[in-house]
Amino acid sequence: MSTESILKPTSLAFLESYLNNASPTGYEAEGQKIWMDYLKPYVDTFMTDTYGTAVGIINPDAPYKVVIEGHSDEIAWYVNYITEDGLIYVIRNGGSDHQIAPSKRVNIHTKKGIVKGVFGWPAIHTRNRSKEETPKTDNIFIDCGCETKEEVEQLGVHVGCVITYPDEFMVLNENKFVCRAIDNRMGGFMIAEVARLLHENNIKLPFGLYITNSVQEEVGLRGAEMITQTIKPNVAIVTDVCHDSTTPMIEKKIEGETKIGKGPVVTYAPAVQNNLRELILDTAVEKNIPFQRLASSRVTGTDTDAFAYSNGGVASALISLPLRYMHTTVEMVHREDVENVIKLIYETLLKIENNETFSYFK
Repeated sequence: MSTESILKPTSLAFLESYLNNASPTGYEAEGQKIWMDYLKPYVDTFMTDTYGTAVGIINPDAPYKVVIEGHSDEIAWYVNYITEDGLIYVIRNGGSDHQIAPSKRVNIHTKKGIVKGVFGWPAIHTRNRSKEETPKTDNIFIDCGCETKEEVEQLGVHVGCVITYPDEFMVLNENKFVCRAIDNRMGGFMIAEVARLLHENNIKLPFGLYITNSVQEEVGLRGAEMITQTIKPNVAIVTDVCHDSTTPMIEKKIEGETKIGKGPVVTYAPAVQNNLRELILDTAVEKNIPFQRLASSRVTGTDTDAFAYSNGGVASALISLPLRYMHTTVEMVHREDVENVIKLIYETLLKIENNETFSYFK
């Protein structure tokens, strides 16, 4: 299976609509519907839970269960306070970056529909450059064109409304995918493509495969924490993003060295089960899939941790997609890396034996 053949025009159309749709943490359901609609031809059944995690299942009756997982939520803001003159102050929903906010357009999600606004910022002419203020959560504010608090409320905006950026998908230089929310709806896309390839290649797996799109990763791995207790898997292969550390102002001595275009990133960490990781690396070598290595300290900071330490211990591993400009509206990944993550997960699934324990004590 060559990487050139992996992404079809229908795949890319799904990717664009899926990325462009807003799915802030806690409000992922509309994005999950798009994802399940695409996945439906390739799975036997679906499972969803109370908070919106969606799972496409192949071989639901098989006792041995393998999860491939991404997370569906994107960072956002909440309306926190509306001033008497109609300006809106915010708090984070996930790790939203206050430094990129000034002059950004926003969508405020209300029961009446989307209300448009902008993060205002004082003009350069008016700022004291000898002690220039930097953007902080307590000084960034949204202006939606209203003159009073009452006007804002009449639009349907109230404390607790969630706020997202409208920035949409684009391709740079033919092979760089750029959008907000690539962290980590690209993960949901990639696991869906694995399911499509299994179906199109008529692969009959000897175990149950749970294609899992978790909610609420950005606020503490919460969706994965919930769904792993429901599935009770034997194995979990998680995909998320990691940093391209080769762009300016990033210290490789701290972040390690990984770069877009150089292949999937395989993580070493206490939560990563060594035998499962080695199976992934052996697969990459055998199938000539380029890969990079990354070390994490106490935690991976991804849903891998939630799966690994659940249910008495689940053999878990992390295959990451290198990404530039994480938690901005211009997150960037390389098309070839996307294809190679899909290929690496797919080929690894073909090597997992039914009832494999991955025990260190065989």
